[in-house]
Amino acid sequence: MTIDDILPTILRLAPADRPVYLVGGAVRDRLLKRESHDLDFVMAGETASLARRVADALGGAFFILDGERDTSRVVLSRAGEGQFLLDFASLRGKDLESDLRGRDFTINAMATRLGDDHELIDPCGGVADLREKKIRACGPTSLLDDPVRTLRAVRLAVTLGYRIERDTLRQLRSAVAELPRISAERQRDELVRILEGSRTSVAMRLLEHAGALPVLLPEVVPLQGLIQPLPHHLDGWEHTLEMIDHVESLLGVLAEDYHEESASGLTLGTAVLWLGRYREQFKHHLAEPLPNDRSVLGLLKLCALYHDTGKAVTGAVGPDGKLHFLGHEEVSTRMIARRMQALAFSRQEIERAGRVVGGHMRVHALTDVPGQITQRSMYRFFRDLGDAGIDVCILSLADVWATYSFTLPQERWLAELQTCRALLEARWEKMNAIVRPQRLLSGDDLMRELGLPPGKLVGDLLELIREAQAAGEVTSTEEALSLAADWLHRMKGDH
Repeated sequence: MTIDDILPTILRLAPADRPVYLVGGAVRDRLLKRESHDLDFVMAGETASLARRVADALGGAFFILDGERDTSRVVLSRAGEGQFLLDFASLRGKDLESDLRGRDFTINAMATRLGDDHELIDPCGGVADLREKKIRACGPTSLLDDPVRTLRAVRLAVTLGYRIERDTLRQLRSAVAELPRISAERQRDELVRILEGSRTSVAMRLLEHAGALPVLLPEVVPLQGLIQPLPHHLDGWEHTLEMIDHVESLLGVLAEDYHEESASGLTLGTAVLWLGRYREQFKHHLAEPLPNDRSVLGLLKLCALYHDTGKAVTGAVGPDGKLHFLGHEEVSTRMIARRMQALAFSRQEIERAGRVVGGHMRVHALTDVPGQITQRSMYRFFRDLGDAGIDVCILSLADVWATYSFTLPQERWLAELQTCRALLEARWEKMNAIVRPQRLLSGDDLMRELGLPPGKLVGDLLELIREAQAAGEVTSTEEALSLAADWLHRMKGDH
């Protein structure tokens, strides 16, 4: 399905006396010959009934977004074709020109009438700004009228590779202070769209330049200028931004269709050699939807932004005379949880982010000590982290790469890759043997055979057995019972 399949259906179902207009980003993208799956339509008067008929005709789902403002959505999903979002709204203002002039940026303030694609309605000069690759506000108060547009300006500039016009940049700097009066949900949604896009580090630098970080993501600000000991070669903030770049680079060769030129460097080439066999698994992992269709990728980059925020309050010189950040993972976990709560993320997302940030040192720890990567340690890794363990592997690789940058020793990189390979092999090839062994005994079995009452002890024994199974030490019901009985005997002896 394409936009050209959708528009004739809407035109056929629309009232004959009320023209329907395609407006906003979809018009911009058509002029740029870019594919667009978010389509906005406006017309005079009530629109929900048209949206409902379109949903019925195209086999989509219909939702009311804002009953008071007559805004509704049709979601069209086709296997293998992605998703189309069709938003229908009544004209805001007395006519179409008023509606367009009240929008955010000139390149989003264009329209075409369905059935008459040759006429482009462009009251704010959007075509000229497209030609000049410029983000310009529609009016002198456009951003102050709706401060969340400051985040949208940054996203558009990065996505399109455009510059923000000088007067618009001045507006942006004034408007960011007003972000707190915008709902947390709208701030979150624009932030997520930045995180889900490419060149996220560039977007963060623009937000920093505009003064938006202290308002939107205040916990990352103390990373600026934060000194880190060797082998780090960058301060905390620069390290974080470089890490995000490396997340994008790694996923570009591990989770997308392979192109030899994209992995031309030794670092990425070695990553493909060790982990490229899991390309489809990585793709599937990143495609798993989070609440409200937010993506694993966006959450992963948010975790990268916050993984070291705890360093700003945990730095201390140890007895060895060196600077350490002991416990920074736990502090960073609390920081990202608070920020995500403030931005109205779901409990599921907050819990997953906590596992990623809290566990982001575990791959390093398994790599640093020879012999630590055992079947038992792999079982514990995924027992504690679940699917977030896959995210931790990606972040760990990006982290060690950003730590050393161009001085990255190949033996260090190879060791980290080998640890991740062992973990991912356990998760994707040996799930039933190591990560989630088939249960040999139930709690009832243990209580009956060993004469135990219900309680925590039964759960501890079941976990003991599962670990032993993962380690290959227990393979039968009899061996499981014997292990539990021996453990109980030793515990009684200790007392």
